[in-house]
Amino acid sequence: MVLKNLRLADWIVILITAVFTFFYTARIYGAAADNLRFIINGNGENWVYYLSQNEQVTIPGPLGNTIIELKDGKARFLSSPCINQICVSSGTIYRRAQWIACLPNIVLVRVEGSAEQRQEAELDAVIW
Repeated sequence: MVLKNLRLADWIVILITAVFTFFYTARIYGAAADNLRFIINGNGENWVYYLSQNEQVTIPGPLGNTIIELKDGKARFLSSPCINQICVSSGTIYRRAQWIACLPNIVLVRVEGSAEQRQEAELDAVIW
């Protein structure tokens, strides 16, 4: 059995790796939800929405319009003009560093932000 052949140094390395993995996973995915936001990239533009916003967003792309639903702190593709509809069946995102994309229509939705970042509460959407 492989575990019986491990030395003390091997166990220390395994323990340190596990601790760092847990720490960085918690740091990446554990940001406060009220400071997280959806970043939508499409057609050479970027849109920013907070997780607290509920609306349907229409993003133009080379194939046509992609409709993204932002509801209850989650984002998902409702429809897209792409052939396979993989993006529509990809599910929802709601945690920091998650993303979904419609590659044929060149639309990307991702969650980003951290507990340290604050934005104005009255901000509805930003295009840059």
